[in-house]
Amino acid sequence: NAIGGGRRQIDVVRIDVATGARTTLVTLDGHDHFGVSVSPDGRWFTVVREERLSIEHAVRVELWLHSLGDDGPPSGRRLAATLDRWPTAAVFTADSTAVLFTADDDGRASVYRVGVDGDGDGEPMRLCNAGALSDLQIGPDSGTIHALRSTVGTPPEIVAFEATAADQEPRVVHAAAAAEPWPGTAVEVRTVAADGTELRAWLVLPDAPADGAAPPLAVFIHGGPLSSWNAWSWRWQPQLLAARGYAVLLPDPALSTGYGQAMIERGWQEWGGRPYTDVLALTDAALAQHHLDPDRTAVLGGSYGGYLTNWVVGHTDRFKCAVTHAALWDLTQFQGTTDDTVSWTDWWGDPDERAEFYREWSPSTYGERIVTPLLVVHGERDFRVPVGEGIRLWTELSQRGVESAFLYLPDENHWVLKPGNVRVWYDAVIGWLDRFLGDGGSARPDLV
Repeated sequence: NAIGGGRRQIDVVRIDVATGARTTLVTLDGHDHFGVSVSPDGRWFTVVREERLSIEHAVRVELWLHSLGDDGPPSGRRLAATLDRWPTAAVFTADSTAVLFTADDDGRASVYRVGVDGDGDGEPMRLCNAGALSDLQIGPDSGTIHALRSTVGTPPEIVAFEATAADQEPRVVHAAAAAEPWPGTAVEVRTVAADGTELRAWLVLPDAPADGAAPPLAVFIHGGPLSSWNAWSWRWQPQLLAARGYAVLLPDPALSTGYGQAMIERGWQEWGGRPYTDVLALTDAALAQHHLDPDRTAVLGGSYGGYLTNWVVGHTDRFKCAVTHAALWDLTQFQGTTDDTVSWTDWWGDPDERAEFYREWSPSTYGERIVTPLLVVHGERDFRVPVGEGIRLWTELSQRGVESAFLYLPDENHWVLKPGNVRVWYDAVIGWLDRFLGDGGSARPDLV
C-alpha cells in the first residue's frame, strides 16, 4: 500500500475466497518482507521481514510467527531469536509443529529447524550446512527433506536429509553428470582484519599449468551488498575463468551475510571503508597462501560489487585492470534516479541533509585518482542502478585519459539475462582480462 511521500506499507491480508472479505493480519510499517508461509493445519503463518532501526544501525532480518486465526496474538513472536544469522525461505513441517528455514552461514547456506510450540524461542537446530541449500520440500510424514544443493564450484543437485538430526551430510538423489570434469578447484581462504574480525573467502584455483607458472588472480566482489558467495551462479561464474587459467577469489567482506549482525554493522555507514580493506586483506591472504602471480591481478564487481570496484581503483593502483558492471558512481545522482529511492534514503538519509556524507562515500569523489584500466558495463533498462551512472563514469574516465571501454547492452536490465548477451558479456570481460593479465588479446567481444 502507498502511504504517501513515495513510501509503501506492506500488509499481510487474509481473503475469504467465498465472500471476498479482507482481514489485515499484520502491518509491517514500511519494512520489507521476503514471503509468507502458512502451516498445513491453518493455525500459523510466518513472515521473514527486514527490520530498519535507524540510519546509523544496519537492517536486520528476522523470522516471525503469527496466528492465522482471529484469537491469536496480534503482534506475533520472533522465532530463532538466539541465532545470529538471517533466515530466509521458511516452510512448515507437515504436522505444523516446526518451521524449517535456510540462512547464509560462513560461506554456505544452512538449513535450520525451530519448533512453534514451547521451544520456538530457543536455539534452533542446524540440520545441514553442506553447501548452499535452497528450495526446501518436506515429505508428507515430515521425516525427510528434499532440497537443491550447490556450491560455488558445482551446480545444483537434488539432495535429501532427515528432519530432526543435527549437522547431517545429505545424500544425493539426483545430479546431472558433467560431460567433463568442472574446471577449477574451490578452496577456502581465511585471515584476520585489522580490527580482529575473522574474514573468509572462496578461491577457485585453475589446473596447474605445465610450465609451473603462477596463475593470474581475478577478484570478484559480490553485489547486494547484503549477500554472500556460497552458491552456483551463471552470472559471475568462476569456472569459466578457471578454464582460461585464472584463479578467482570470491571474498565475503564487511556487509556480507552469514557471519552475524556484527559483520553487517561494521560496514554499514562506510560502504567503501571496511569492505574495501577486507577485500584487500583477503587478496593479500590468497596471494600469500597460494602459488599466484601478485603482479597479475584484477578486480571485478557488479551492482554494489561495481560500486566497491570503483572505490578500489580510486584508492589503490595495485590491480592491473578492473571491470565494473551496473555500478554506482555518484551517490547523490543515484539516490534521485533509482527505482528504490525510499529504501536508499532509509539506509543513508536525505542527501540534502547529509550532503557531506554522500560526497565522502561516492566513488566519483575520488575519480581523479583512477589510473587503472577500466571496462564499464551497463544495461539501458537498469532501473535499480540507472544507466547514467555507467555513462558518467566512462565519460569522466575518457576525459581524464584513463584507458577504458564501455560495453552498452540496450536490451538488458540490472542483470544480463539473454543468452546472446551473456556470451558477449563473457567475451568482453575475459578479453579485457587477457589484454592486461594474459596474452594481450583483444578486449572486443565476438559479435558474430
